[in-house]
Amino acid sequence: MKRLLPLLLSALFWIGAAEAGGVKPDEMLDDPVLEARARTLGKQLRCLVCQNQSIDDSDAPLASDIRRLVRERLVAGDTDEEVKAFLVARYGEFVLLRPPIRPATWLLWGGPFAVLILGGVAVGLYMRRRSARGEPEIEELSEEERARLDRLLAGEGRPAG
Repeated sequence: MKRLLPLLLSALFWIGAAEAGGVKPDEMLDDPVLEARARTLGKQLRCLVCQNQSIDDSDAPLASDIRRLVRERLVAGDTDEEVKAFLVARYGEFVLLRPPIRPATWLLWGGPFAVLILGGVAVGLYMRRRSARGEPEIEELSEEERARLDRLLAGEGRPAG
């Protein structure tokens, strides 16, 4: 029992620490249906100051402002798509964690693949050039070098010390 108590306290601490970020109790709506919609939307929207984190998970002040804005729009009667359209008009498509695929976002979607392909081409060209140069030829030892090597291996050529 004495070993179990510290484990339980530790688990409670880590659970509380994980819940510390994101939506605060004062931001939540009284209507559970609207709050569920707000949470779903919050997981689809990017925190603009965080690295690839949703506004629902972020504790940044801007994320909190956007969460409040989402809830205000939902209370006003906007649909989920209208809320997203409002935020895209205000912040740009970067606010969406999964922006739609269209010409304006091709670089965003295709950039990582282009970098991988270019990297593969560069490695391929490097390997081709390296193999075209061939292996360096190994020269045979002269008789004098061979005799010196034999003396060193036999222990005769060591300096006095």
